[in-house]
Amino acid sequence: MDRKEIRVFNFEVRAEENERGHMISGRPIVFGQRTNLGYYDEVIEAGALDATDLKDVRMLVNHNIDMIPLARSRNNNQNSTMQLMVNDEGMGIRVNLDTEGNPRAAELYSAIKRGDISGMSFAFIVGEERWEDLDTELPLRIITRLAAIFEV
Repeated sequence: MDRKEIRVFNFEVRAEENERGHMISGRPIVFGQRTNLGYYDEVIEAGALDATDLKDVRMLVNHNIDMIPLARSRNNNQNSTMQLMVNDEGMGIRVNLDTEGNPRAAELYSAIKRGDISGMSFAFIVGEERWEDLDTELPLRIITRLAAIFEV
């Protein structure tokens, strides 16, 4: 059975206001960055998102599935309130927050604008991986394909 996992990255998250309203952007998935997870290190390889299911990705605060999503990308189309951008660095997002109609969206926007939030995270299922340095105290897990991204 596939297991849902969550990873957190410290990466710049930005808040801005434009003609579309209150926008936030950031990068929840970073390629090639070695991350220590305690018992092992992990790297997400460039290209790991090439065949990933990105049909329905929600934006949640602290992965709280009991709360209403603050944004959502459905098939990453232009009508979605969250746009996903995959490039050589990883996956970035651009979110149009309804700060007038949703107090939690306003709280999030304010916290990002003040600089109180310094990173993003994502929930996923691994499609393919390989391990290196298994005979050491800190093996390396290399994720070569992410099967699905559920939320950021």
